[in-house]
Amino acid sequence: MLDSAQDTFAASDIDSSKTIATLTAILTEPQNRYGNKASSVKERAIYLLARTHCQAQSYNEVVALLTGSACSPFFENVTKAKCAKVVRAVLEIVCALAADEFDIQQQICNNIIEWTIQEKRSFLRQRVQAKLASVLYNQDKYGEAQTLVDGLLSELKKLDDKQLLVETHLVESKIHHGLRNLPKSKAALTASRTCANAIYVGPGLQSSIDGMSGVLHCEEGDYNTAHSYFLEAFEQLDQLESDKHKGKGATGVNVKEGSALSCLKYMMLCKSSPSHNLISSVARIGARSNKADVDISGIISSKQGVKYAGRDIEAMSAIASAAACRSLKDYETVSEKYSHELQDDILIKHHLKVLHEQLLESNLIRIIEPYSCVEIDHVAELIDMPQALVEKKLSQMILDGKMNGILDQGKGQLIVYEEGEKDLAMEKGLDVIENMDNVVSSLFVRSNALRTTMA
Repeated sequence: MLDSAQDTFAASDIDSSKTIATLTAILTEPQNRYGNKASSVKERAIYLLARTHCQAQSYNEVVALLTGSACSPFFENVTKAKCAKVVRAVLEIVCALAADEFDIQQQICNNIIEWTIQEKRSFLRQRVQAKLASVLYNQDKYGEAQTLVDGLLSELKKLDDKQLLVETHLVESKIHHGLRNLPKSKAALTASRTCANAIYVGPGLQSSIDGMSGVLHCEEGDYNTAHSYFLEAFEQLDQLESDKHKGKGATGVNVKEGSALSCLKYMMLCKSSPSHNLISSVARIGARSNKADVDISGIISSKQGVKYAGRDIEAMSAIASAAACRSLKDYETVSEKYSHELQDDILIKHHLKVLHEQLLESNLIRIIEPYSCVEIDHVAELIDMPQALVEKKLSQMILDGKMNGILDQGKGQLIVYEEGEKDLAMEKGLDVIENMDNVVSSLFVRSNALRTTMA
């Protein structure tokens, strides 16, 4: 019967109801056989039933699968270890086949957690709670995820479960990054790495740790180190995805589809980002960045990179070209054309916003460089932007010290001052006054101490 159900599942043109009926009959057979062979057959039936429901998009049935009447007799007659294995496997199947159905994943996790609390199965509950935290993070519910992770970590530290501590600290690091709390994110990642050094970590989890390390270094502006981490993660994920498609060597490894492509995009982002700083540093003299600094052709033309060619890679290549040419108009055109590919990722969205600001500043400096006094509407006309936005950006640059000048709003002009030599005598005079103030304050403290002693 199981072989027949598998053949029915493999044939996509056959109604899935027949497969579901066959598999349910295997699980609820009246003889209630739970020997080694019978348990193995029923275990495979549960896995196939989960896949069938996901393929038929019967997500309500998937939610009630593990805690419903079909699987309850099986769980009551097998060991707790076997039960935990089946539950985790079904959860991974659902997350893989319904990767974007986060609400369904959350419902399944909540149902399993309620069941484990009733059955007093703490270890399985902790595993499922760690998965639920990851699902909540993917739903951008950072507050709920953080509360769940904090309670889970306090339990895991008492049990010293290294494997689960690695995964939970990694999720905690991602949550803090989503909240833009980089110091705590870095601390959580360090804790995850510390636990990972004490045990064997699979390539899938190791690539996640390397990828998160690259993200944090990228946020700190250390693009060379970030690129190295992304390269390590990309090579591991590319190999895992290749093995998964070939059907070998990927057993038990849960690799999210498209993870390698994300790492490749991050690598291209890191190759482009150093040129941003170069643009800002040379903008005062109107120099253009060297296109060799943002040459990413070596990444996308490699043997591994060619198979990921598509709109995502085209978008990153176009952004790199716009950065190399210091063209704000090209950047805006690319951002509008590839909005889905560039705005759906938190890291890329944040750094492209930074790039836009740097390109805007460098273009403004290049325009006003020949003038000592220029009308703001003329600058806005040259850069093809609203005058109010240009005026706001110029005032911000003056306040940040990136430009020496003032805005005459009455006349609508920008007056640029030449940078004069610093008055060293004034600076040294201020240092002398500061030192004298420290000496007088110290003598005053000593005089008060002497008065107290004499009294």
